[in-house]
Amino acid sequence: MKKYSNTLITFCFLLILITLPSLVKAQPDPGGDPDAPIDGGLGILLAAGVGYGVKKYREHKKQLMQRDHE
Repeated sequence: MKKYSNTLITFCFLLILITLPSLVKAQPDPGGDPDAPIDGGLGILLAAGVGYGVKKYREHKKQLMQRDHE
C-alpha cells in the first residue's frame, strides 16, 4: 500500500510540474515605451557615494598624518 502511495504522490507532483508552466501567462505588452525616470534615485546614490568616498579619504589622510607625527 505504501508503494502505491509514494508512486501516486510522485505522479501528482510531476503532473503539477509539467502543467504549471502552461497555466502561467505573462502580462501583455503595455504598448509603446513607458519611460521611467531614474534620475532622482540615481542622483541620490551618486551623492551618497561621493560623500562616502570623501569621508574615507579624509580618514585615510588623518591616519597618515598621525603616523608621521609619531
